[in-house]
Amino acid sequence: MLGIFLYILGTGAKVSQCRERFQRSGSTISRHFAIVLEKVSRMATDLIAPEDPFFSSIPEQIRNDSRYMPHFKDCIGAIDGTHIAAILPPNEQVPYIGRKGIPTQNVMAVCDSNMCFTFVMAGWEGSAHDTRIFLNAIRDPKYKFPHPPNGKYYLVDYGYPQMKGYLGPYRGQRYHLPDFRRGRPVSDFMEYEDINWAYENIIHSENAHGRESDDDDDDDGDGDDGESNNSSDFEMELTRDAIASSLMNSL
Repeated sequence: MLGIFLYILGTGAKVSQCRERFQRSGSTISRHFAIVLEKVSRMATDLIAPEDPFFSSIPEQIRNDSRYMPHFKDCIGAIDGTHIAAILPPNEQVPYIGRKGIPTQNVMAVCDSNMCFTFVMAGWEGSAHDTRIFLNAIRDPKYKFPHPPNGKYYLVDYGYPQMKGYLGPYRGQRYHLPDFRRGRPVSDFMEYEDINWAYENIIHSENAHGRESDDDDDDDGDGDDGESNNSSDFEMELTRDAIASSLMNSL
């Protein structure tokens, strides 16, 4: 069963190819793959986790880089979504077809400054909004989401609500890589935007093969469903302003 599972993952083989390779029926191949997948998925919440669950120290990649230190000393990682192509029967494809135009899963991933995944939320339909996936992940204890301690935060993009512990970019400022190539006007906070993008790009560089970025989700619809309140929004705005001011003073 493990051999079949690894063979399919490693080569992208179809069931027909596995039937020939392992001399088993198609139903046996599918059943064995599903059994191992279920076991591996249950292990994921324990294996994909922060090295330091308390985030007690400043990551070396931040501490030893003057571009990030001390501005991002309290940053513990970045959260972003990526669309991964999904193969489904025709009668099940509709919920998985979003703005990409093909069936996908919308996968939310958390990555630290060492380019290691610390949390992954997979299985959601491609039409699901980032905010819905995010709120489900942080609210349901069974997923074991690594919540930021008081004073720490994750970097997020426009697709996620800005709330305590989750720091988003300034609205209306240069953010995506194509915007820099098109030469949009440089803002006072461009360096902050550059670094914010760089952190979130870690996730996409780790998912480069066969995956599409979902950074440019529509800005509307990213309400926090009551989770965030004005005080926590204001607190993160102050944090963002302090980082931007620190960066400008260091120029």
